[in-house]
Amino acid sequence: MSDHPHDHPDTSGTGAVGGPSNSDRSGMAGKTGRTGKRSLSRRLIPMTGRDPEEHERTSSPLELLFDLTFVVAVGTAASHFAEMVAAGHAGQAVTAFLLAMFAISVAWISFSWFASAFGTDDWLYRALTMLQMIGVVVFSLGLPAMFHSVEEGGHLELRAMVIGYVVMRIAMVLQWWRAARESPAFHDVGVANIRWTVVVQVGWVLVAFSHLPLAAVFAAFIVLGALELALPLLTQGGAGDTPWHPHHVAERYGLFAIITLGEGVVGTIASSGDLLGGGDGTHWSGNAIAIVIAGVGLTFGMWWVYFSTPFGDILTHRRGRGYLFGYGHIPLFIGIAGAGAGLHVAGLQLEHHSELSDVAVVLSLAIPVGLYLLMVYLLHTLLLSAADRFHLLLISLTLAVLLVAVLLAAAGVAIAVCLLVVMLAPFVTVIGYETVGYRHQEQMLKSLGTLSSGTDA
Repeated sequence: MSDHPHDHPDTSGTGAVGGPSNSDRSGMAGKTGRTGKRSLSRRLIPMTGRDPEEHERTSSPLELLFDLTFVVAVGTAASHFAEMVAAGHAGQAVTAFLLAMFAISVAWISFSWFASAFGTDDWLYRALTMLQMIGVVVFSLGLPAMFHSVEEGGHLELRAMVIGYVVMRIAMVLQWWRAARESPAFHDVGVANIRWTVVVQVGWVLVAFSHLPLAAVFAAFIVLGALELALPLLTQGGAGDTPWHPHHVAERYGLFAIITLGEGVVGTIASSGDLLGGGDGTHWSGNAIAIVIAGVGLTFGMWWVYFSTPFGDILTHRRGRGYLFGYGHIPLFIGIAGAGAGLHVAGLQLEHHSELSDVAVVLSLAIPVGLYLLMVYLLHTLLLSAADRFHLLLISLTLAVLLVAVLLAAAGVAIAVCLLVVMLAPFVTVIGYETVGYRHQEQMLKSLGTLSSGTDA
């Protein structure tokens, strides 16, 4: 099943929390404001909110360009994570990687949900998006210093990362100010977003530029991180009070998953490049071949699993679960990027540039793959409010495959073979869905449509 905008039914009646329905609000805008299509006159388009039921809504070229800046951020974080793990600093590596991926995900989520609800694609909107892209690049340039500071201990270097965030959030505040000014229906939501965004960002600036003890910095991280996650709840009722488009949001997350999955391919290249015999790229070792097969196969299998769930159709019926869908993807993205880094770790081990045991190397790949697959199943279960034995069977078999890979490594089996076993994990779901799973899921979706007709479940 696919997430195409023309597949979803009429959702009038699934209105915003504590206010008029989104279709009523977007109707205040006029046709140009609802669709966000650019006029030939190049004039500014009133930012009055998009139509959440707009047909054929897809990602814009500007959104795709914006996503490319995050390739640098994810790639930098995954590369430094792999090198730190291979050097035997697994604890510090995990800490730095989680901080980096959390910050990357929050920045991307902030833009994407606003764009789904208010994107006009006029010249001012494009200029502010470019400013955000500059912020992402500055943020990415600060990642190596942060990883190095975590590895060395004593302090946490966040200044460049926070400066990048300040640039991004100046743009977002201006976008929300425009929405609040041009759309009376969303004035309060816009003002609340401006207020809380500034409060949280001031907190990050104080942490980055103050000489606080490391323990105090991590305590502040917990508080400010919780506030970051709570922003939609504090400002718009869990993202239910803006006219975001369910199929557009689902497509955007799918595209970001693909970008992050690209790290699997990058990890494969990084892992196999130095394993070529003779250095001329014409004499491949068995280890190089195994890593290429495992990396590409694993990337393809993880992609297949993600797009087996029609998140757009689910969000159409479960609009009130937008917050869960949006932020529930953060550990999923961490798992995807971590899998690419795990492939890189395996390559470093086979090149004898690692301090890890074979079991630890296999775990560095199996753990993020397991996290990713668990999150796909957990999101499916929570969004549908339906746990069932079929999905429990599939995830149990999946985890069993990953456990077998680790046990084989402990028994002394070659790492290349263990990687190929890890590669099989997502294909448990693929085979399950291609045989009976899609019919089973269709029945669940039909039941969801019956239960949630006219309201959010």
